[in-house]
Amino acid sequence: RETEARGIPTMVMGSAFDILSSAWPPRTAFVNYPLGHQAGKPFDRVDQYRLVKAALLGLELHTRPGQVNVLDCDWGDLTDACAEVGGREVVLHRNQALSYQSQEDMDAAVKRHGEEAAGVVSKEAVRQREALGY
Repeated sequence: RETEARGIPTMVMGSAFDILSSAWPPRTAFVNYPLGHQAGKPFDRVDQYRLVKAALLGLELHTRPGQVNVLDCDWGDLTDACAEVGGREVVLHRNQALSYQSQEDMDAAVKRHGEEAAGVVSKEAVRQREALGY
């Protein structure tokens, strides 16, 4: 927020929709790829360029905090994803329920951003999740 307050726009790319929609960053791009690969598939420059370019367009498109731009992307068959990313664990089934590490964390988020913004979820985030079939 300090960077934004100084007139420098920021963009967050992420692959955990619940966290993105509850953290309320000024501009967000959701990439439905395995965790840790929000900038694209390893060694796939075309995919990486396309995703980063689409995310950067959000600098112009987002007009209010908390909007999540759902980027058009498809990793493909996730059963082979573990091998594709060098053997690291890949989350195949995501729990879409918002969660915090502790009640204290959730209370702090609600105090700072209000219930809707703290992921006691915004109506826009719910609409976007439903559009994605979650």
